Amino acid sequence: MINPLNAILVIILVMNLFALGTSRILSVIRIIGFQGALLGTIPLFHEHLTVTAITAASAAIILKGIVIPNIMIKVLRDTNIKKEVEPLIGFMPSIILGAIATAFALLFATESTQTEPGNLIIPASIATILCGFILLTTRFKALSQVLGYLLLENGIYIFSILLVKAIPLVIEM
Repeated sequence: MINPLNAILVIILVMNLFALGTSRILSVIRIIGFQGALLGTIPLFHEHLTVTAITAASAAIILKGIVIPNIMIKVLRDTNIKKEVEPLIGFMPSIILGAIATAFALLFATESTQTEPGNLIIPASIATILCGFILLTTRFKALSQVLGYLLLENGIYIFSILLVKAIPLVIEM
C-alpha cells in the first residue's frame, strides 16, 4: 500500500524540478501555489486529526495555495514581466543541480537519520530547501528571487511538520 504522505512528497519533489526548469514566471507561481496547497494537506496525513492539525492545514492551504499566489500574480501583471530571459545558469543546468541536490538529500537523510523506513519528510524538506536556494541564486529578476524564497520556505514548512506536536500553532504559522 502506498503511503499518501510519501506520494505527496514525491509530487512536491517533482514540482521542485519543474520550477527550476521553466522560464515563465507565471508557471513558476502556479507551481509554487499548487505546491503550497499540497503542503497544506500534509498535517492531515502525518498525525492523527486534531484541531491543531486541521487549523494548520486549512491556514496553509488558504495562505500558501490561494493568497500568496494571487498576490504574486498581481505583482507579475503590474510589472509586465513574462519570463526570466537569461538566468545566471541555464534552465537545464538548474534542473541537473536540482536533481543532484535531491539525490544528495535522499542519500544524506536516509543515512544520517533514524526515522522510520520509507518516510520522506526529511529528504523532501532538504531537497526543497536546496532547490529554493538554487532558484534564489540563479535568477536575476526580483520576482523570480522571491519565488525562490517561497520555495525555500516550503522546504522549511515540510521540516516543521515533524514538530507540530512540540510547538504551538502560532509559531507553526
